[in-house]
Amino acid sequence: MWHLLDTPPKPAAENIALDDALLKARAKNQIPDTLRFLQFSPRCILVGYHQSVEQEVREDFCRNNGIEINRRITGGGAIFFDESQVGWEVIASKSSFPMPPEKLYEKMCAGVILGLKNLGIDAKFRPKNDIEVAGRKISGTGGTESGGAFFFQGTLLVDFDVNVMLRALRIPVEKLKDKEVDSVKDRVTCLAWELEKVPPLLEIKQKLREGFEEAFGVNFNNNFNYLDIEKTLNITKFKSREWIYGKRRYLEKNTLRAVHKACGGLIRVSVSVSGNRINELLITGDFFAYPKRTIYDLEAEFKNTPASSENIKNIILNFFERTKCEIPGVDAGDFIKVITEALEKRNYQKFGISADEANSIFTVRKKFEETVKECDILLMPYCAKLPECKYRNSDGCVMCGKCTVGDAYKIAEKMDIEIKTITSFENLMDALCDCEKRGMRGYVGCCCEAFYAKHKPDFESVNMSGVLIDIDNTTCYDLGKEHDAYVGKFEKQTDLKVNLFGKVIKMINLK
Repeated sequence: MWHLLDTPPKPAAENIALDDALLKARAKNQIPDTLRFLQFSPRCILVGYHQSVEQEVREDFCRNNGIEINRRITGGGAIFFDESQVGWEVIASKSSFPMPPEKLYEKMCAGVILGLKNLGIDAKFRPKNDIEVAGRKISGTGGTESGGAFFFQGTLLVDFDVNVMLRALRIPVEKLKDKEVDSVKDRVTCLAWELEKVPPLLEIKQKLREGFEEAFGVNFNNNFNYLDIEKTLNITKFKSREWIYGKRRYLEKNTLRAVHKACGGLIRVSVSVSGNRINELLITGDFFAYPKRTIYDLEAEFKNTPASSENIKNIILNFFERTKCEIPGVDAGDFIKVITEALEKRNYQKFGISADEANSIFTVRKKFEETVKECDILLMPYCAKLPECKYRNSDGCVMCGKCTVGDAYKIAEKMDIEIKTITSFENLMDALCDCEKRGMRGYVGCCCEAFYAKHKPDFESVNMSGVLIDIDNTTCYDLGKEHDAYVGKFEKQTDLKVNLFGKVIKMINLK
């Protein structure tokens, strides 16, 4: 016999405080295995436990539109919750479901899949933790654990405003490549889009309840009194800036950063270094880690240790072996790669490039100092040209001084080096393949970090080394217009980092 807890709509801090209290109570065997339904009011953005608010949320937009910001106790990516969505949570003993995380994800989702079937919707489980309808996500999920208990939650999209979600979230587009989609509506769906008429909320919950009863082979009642648990809620903690921002903050300036997309999610690292020692290391991302404090413990291993590649490798391999931690889809090699990549940026200083500037440089296939010696061509993004320029979607530039691309063309002209405007993703790949056939060894180009992270495997598929420099101003990814940019139809203008670009080009001239 399980118990059903259906709570009324609550602000984010109250809902998360109750999540925390229920998990701790189940770990102490103070409550039975429980299914909870919940809603949020007012609207909110919830970042994952390992994420940084600054990296995932457009804070100004949320503040100006009455959207709360908070942090879940579970990992995964940031989500937008409006009043229409239904949250579902399973709080249970580990002994009730003795299985590894990957199997547990599928088991937990089975109840919602059967509930949707009861509503006339054919839903399926999509590894590692999504529920989809005809390839579009209708429920994202995630979990954590404490002692002998686990907590697993998901959100069922009933109806929602895509435009608000896009403006509130810095959509982590880096992880969308594997799904091969063109727009937000191609990636997600909701009951309102799948059914001619959305059922009343009580009916939706009843169908979900029946789905969980069938999937788990249990019966639910609501006879258990949770008032004692609700009296213990530490709402002040979950309203605090320390909880919402906390350790998942940006480190101070003069840190080195890198990003890596593993199968199990995006990993970002920031490393503060003094001399040849690591002061502090911060790991953020949309992955899941078990136990919950795994990432905190891993970060602590690096404090005041040598900033050498050998030390990085030894710490991570020993940590994974000793702790037996589980990070689905992410292994020790992923952490070794991204942390080593960040620390390699220390070497940029000898070229007059500061730590902040180094964080705007991304490399392909080889190290920075090797790649600049092999550069045979400059690649410019069309979005950095004026929208009304006749050369916007073609090669050429009159160097009128009205955009930063003109500065790049002047530099290329002085150096007698070829320069090409990239007008779409397909054009980029065609250009790289053509350069490879012509015997070129490397390139210097400009693109945003999101494009680099998303398409790094595509860059690496061509046998050429590359240095890519981040761009300024609002990009297609910030505006949710990556599909327009992909086909060469992004209408806004970005700016090149001209000073940094000039420093890198000077190094080419010295080869």
